[in-house]
Amino acid sequence: MRLDDYRDSDNVEQQSGGGGGGFGGGGGGLGLIFGLIASRFGIGGIVVLVIGMMLFGMNPLSLLGGGGAPQQARVEQKSAAQVCSADPAHTFSCRVLASTEDTWAKLFQARGAQYSPTILSFYNGSGSSGCGAAQSAMGPFYCPTDKKVYLDTGFFDELTNRFKAAGDFAEAYVIAHEVGHHVQNLTGIADKVRAGQQAGDEAAGNALQVKMELQADCYAGVWAANNRDRLEPGDIEEGLRAANAIGDDTLQKSAGRTPMPDSFTHGTSAERMAWLKRGLDSGDPAQCDTFTGSIDR
Repeated sequence: MRLDDYRDSDNVEQQSGGGGGGFGGGGGGLGLIFGLIASRFGIGGIVVLVIGMMLFGMNPLSLLGGGGAPQQARVEQKSAAQVCSADPAHTFSCRVLASTEDTWAKLFQARGAQYSPTILSFYNGSGSSGCGAAQSAMGPFYCPTDKKVYLDTGFFDELTNRFKAAGDFAEAYVIAHEVGHHVQNLTGIADKVRAGQQAGDEAAGNALQVKMELQADCYAGVWAANNRDRLEPGDIEEGLRAANAIGDDTLQKSAGRTPMPDSFTHGTSAERMAWLKRGLDSGDPAQCDTFTGSIDR
C-alpha cells in the first residue's frame, strides 16, 4: 500500500514502563484481564485468549506468576512526530491511522455527522489501557472505555512469520479493523451489542461479538475501498490472506483443538474474508450490516 507521501497522524502516543507482563500473582490483575474478556466475549473469549497465547509461544500460566504489584505503564512525553518516527512500523501505522481519520471524516460528514478520531497507543510487550492490562499476546485491540487502539507493532512480525500473512496491507487491515470498532463505539452499535450480551447467555453473547467483529472487518474494507488509488497489486490478496489466517476456526485448529463454534468471538476464516471483501467491493458502510445481512457462500 502506497503511503510514503501520506501525513502522520497526530493522535498517537507511546507507552513505556509496562514491564514484562506482571499481573501480580494471580490477584487483581489476573482477575481484571479475565473479567474484561469474559464480560465482552463470554468464557469462550478466555479460551480464545489462552489459545492465542499458545500460538504466540507464551505459557498461559505466566499470567499467574510475577509476584508483587503489577507495573503500571506510562505514556512517554513525546510528540506525535517523535512517536511516528521511531521505526518504519510506527511510521506506517501512523500513516494508516491518518488515512482512516480522513476517510471516516468524509463518510461521517456525508451523513451529517462529525467523526472524532481514536488514539493509537503503542506499547512494547506489555502496557496498560482503560480496559485493563495490555499484553502483546492479546494482539491489537480497541478499548471502548478510553476510545483508544492498542498496538504492539511486534504483531506485524507474527503476521509474517507465524500466520504467513505478510504484507503492508495485511498490517493496515489490522489497524483499520480496530478503527472499525471505534466507529461502532461512536455510532452506538457497540453499546447495543454490550446490552444484548448482558441480556443473553454465553453462546448468544459470543454470536453477537462475532457479528461485531465481522462488521469491523467490513469497515476495514470500506476504508480500503475509499483509498483504492493507493492500493498496489497484491494488496487485496494480502488482506484476505490475513483475514483467513486469524479466523476463529483456523486459530483453534492451529492450536490442535477441534473448532468450537459456540466459543467463536471473531468469526470463521470464510466469514472474515467475505465481509472484508464486501467492504472492499462496496466502499459503503451501509453494506456492513452484519446483524441483519448475510453473505452467500
